[in-house]
Amino acid sequence: MEKQKITVRVAEKNYTLVSSDSPEYMRRVASLVDRRLKEMELSTGLPGQQVMALTCFNLADELLKARDEITAMRRRMQATEAE
Repeated sequence: MEKQKITVRVAEKNYTLVSSDSPEYMRRVASLVDRRLKEMELSTGLPGQQVMALTCFNLADELLKARDEITAMRRRMQATEAE
C-alpha cells in the first residue's frame, strides 16, 4: 500500500503522520495516545513533558508484555502440536 499523509490532533497539537496504514487505523492510534495522555495528566497532575514520558513508558510496558504473552502462547501451541 502506498504511504499517505494524515493530520491528527494529540494533546491539543496537530501532527502530520506518514504511513502505509489506513487513515482510519492512524486515527485510532492517535486517539489511543491522546486518551492515554489525558488519563495520565488527570491522574498525576504532572507537567506535559513528564506526562508524555510516563505515557510512553506505560505504552511500551504494555507492548512488551503483550509480545511476551504472544511468544509464550506460540511456545505452548508448538508444544501441543509436537505431542
